[in-house]
Amino acid sequence: MTQIANVIFDMGGVLMSFDGAYFSRSFTESEQDAALLNRALFGSGEWPLRDAGAVDDETIAFTAKSRLPERLHPALERALAGWTALSDPVPGMAEVVWALKRGGAGLYVLSNAGMNIEDQLGRSPAYEAFDGVVFSAAERVMKPDARLYRTLCDRYALDPQVCLFVDDNALNVAGAERVGMSAYRFDGDVEAFKKALAGYGLTLA
Repeated sequence: MTQIANVIFDMGGVLMSFDGAYFSRSFTESEQDAALLNRALFGSGEWPLRDAGAVDDETIAFTAKSRLPERLHPALERALAGWTALSDPVPGMAEVVWALKRGGAGLYVLSNAGMNIEDQLGRSPAYEAFDGVVFSAAERVMKPDARLYRTLCDRYALDPQVCLFVDDNALNVAGAERVGMSAYRFDGDVEAFKKALAGYGLTLA
């Protein structure tokens, strides 16, 4: 097996939680209203465009309001402004990141995320451990497009052959493999992830 020197992490679902239904319940007073808000905002077709850098939050708010009763417009605005504060670190992952850091691995984040990525990623206890971050909105290209993986490698002079990419999305994992990286699909099982890291020769110190 290839000796891995760098580990590249997705953010949402790997380092930080992303749960539109939970976020929506936090800004509404009934399950029905939460479902309406989630569908209009986090589950909308515009949300991926936000991550792609194609629309801004003002446009997201404008289109989402068109799908909601007016009484929910204030909740929508609160949700759009405040959802990142409800995104929590995935249990156990910050400890793994720091253990990899102490073991000498290069550590990076490659995420499909909007321009306010630091509002979410900055809540991770592992934030200071990372050597570099590349995200879709700034580059205007999204995983699993090969260009985003290559942008990370070019920017930080990384050889894909010695990189392990970690994501919870199977298509994104396949995208990493397509550019020559090793890849691991994270399913929430931190202990299984630790065992996989050891199998790549990575030290958790």
